Amino acid sequence: MIFVVTQPSALHETRAAYDAVASLYAELFSDVLEVLPLERALLAVFAELVQAHDAGPVADIGCGPGHVTAHLHGLGPTTFGIDLSSEMVALARRANPDLRFDEGSMTALDLDDGVLGGILALYSVIHTRPEQLPVVLAEFRRVLAPGGHLLLGFFAGDDPLPQEFDHKVSLAYRWSPDRLAELLRQAGFVEVARLLREPREGERFQQAHLLVRKPEVSSPDQEPR
Repeated sequence: MIFVVTQPSALHETRAAYDAVASLYAELFSDVLEVLPLERALLAVFAELVQAHDAGPVADIGCGPGHVTAHLHGLGPTTFGIDLSSEMVALARRANPDLRFDEGSMTALDLDDGVLGGILALYSVIHTRPEQLPVVLAEFRRVLAPGGHLLLGFFAGDDPLPQEFDHKVSLAYRWSPDRLAELLRQAGFVEVARLLREPREGERFQQAHLLVRKPEVSSPDQEPR
């Protein structure tokens, strides 16, 4: 679950930082879903919704070493991974040789309009500068098919404004679920569900997920602003 920022210097720094810790990251987190029953349940719901709509594959954007990509693919939807870090992509390919993994940035996805049935973005926007997040959300909306779903995971904060924190790899931000939901609405998404859970042992912050959908037919109040 590697994260992408938008400005060139920050993009380079984040890529380099995650390249440097790729092997350690894979060692620490590749089995993390085994102790996260709520997240597994939400992924199962997401998989069911994507399959029911049958609008295209799922892109796991910020896929890291590919463990969640493989888990979601095992639930049914055709799933592939995209990550900024070449080292993470290499690890993902070695661990999952039957799946597709590409290098790429979420700010300029090498995908045609409307080709995805779903986007999984677990903690993939936490390093994005707040003023640039609408650019990322607009890119997500562009590549999703009408009716496609986006599942976004992030660290929750209780302040209306995004809060910086000292992430171990690079500067990151926590978001109020309400504020991030509003940004998603402004980008043209409709909220389906949200999950907010308390920190487990070893976690510092509440963990949040927003499940949203791109409308089948846009109405004026659903158009991006």
